[in-house]
Amino acid sequence: MPDPLPSAESVAELVAQFERSLAEVTSDREAQALRDRFLGRKNSVVASWMQAIASAPAAEKKNIGRYANELKQAIEARWTEYRERAAQTARPAGAVDVTLPGRVRPLGRRHPLTIVRERMEEIFTRMGFTIVEGPEVEDEWHCFDALNMPAEHPARDMQDTLYLASPIRGGSGSADDVRTLLRTHTSSMQIRYMQAHPPPVRIVVPGRVYRRDDLDLTHSPMFSQMEGLVVGEGISLADLKGTLLAFARDMFGAKSRVRFRPSFFPYTEPSAEIDVSCWQCDGAGCNMCKQTGWLEVGGSGMVHPAVFEAVGYDAERYTGFAWGIGIERVAILRYRVEDIRLFYENDLRFLEQFPF
Repeated sequence: MPDPLPSAESVAELVAQFERSLAEVTSDREAQALRDRFLGRKNSVVASWMQAIASAPAAEKKNIGRYANELKQAIEARWTEYRERAAQTARPAGAVDVTLPGRVRPLGRRHPLTIVRERMEEIFTRMGFTIVEGPEVEDEWHCFDALNMPAEHPARDMQDTLYLASPIRGGSGSADDVRTLLRTHTSSMQIRYMQAHPPPVRIVVPGRVYRRDDLDLTHSPMFSQMEGLVVGEGISLADLKGTLLAFARDMFGAKSRVRFRPSFFPYTEPSAEIDVSCWQCDGAGCNMCKQTGWLEVGGSGMVHPAVFEAVGYDAERYTGFAWGIGIERVAILRYRVEDIRLFYENDLRFLEQFPF
């Protein structure tokens, strides 16, 4: 329907029409659309009147401009009154506008090391292992002596131990003061558990450990380990390999393979480093595995008889195996992270990349 011709009557009719329509709107969006229909820059009533000036006879140009301005001023006055009334009746601060769309709230995420630790615990729990934890502040007997590392043993230098100032009483059952330290491995909890429980034993011990390392791409003075211990009659190296093979295939994929490389640890004999086949190249060689086809994840071996003697186990009757796997090491390999420091810097840009 064409707009009425500019006149005093048409101005009054359009203003009344605007007032009636404005009283019927139910939202700010409808009100704004109505206002634009009368005052918008394009295709509005006022705009069409202003465009008509160019083609109107010279005698009519002045009247059309005057009526257009009167209509514009009248509509703007009604619009201002409407906005003021709307502001006075607006919802109180803090009230919920149920007509607004919902907002997705940001969710926190678990730390990647927590994800990996829980995954490892789940795997070993299904195998029948019990999860145990122990103190991070230890004495020398549980951390070294009982693990076949006496005071002069060179392995103590390898650990770069962080000693504490305050001694404790009777760490090995004696009344003498012994030095305290931040544990260098969770193997100390294996000693505590065997002291309190007779064979058979099947435990994993996750937790933080501390060594005097400089913080760089691959080292940290604090990191996490998961130690495993199995003790019983007839336990062999084949049981160790089967356990770690099952773990590797569950953690890294069904095609994973495990390799043992001869090594030395004072509390196991024989001892071996644990390698897992690279799941990125399936052993063919790539940048991740440095073209070797294998990825190192930890150390292992058969429990040394001297360890059994320290806890009162019959070394002639019982055998066992143990291993230690770095949780950060597994996380680095699983998620292909190049800098261990990223796990500790609390950078949300890094942490938000990981699944729940």
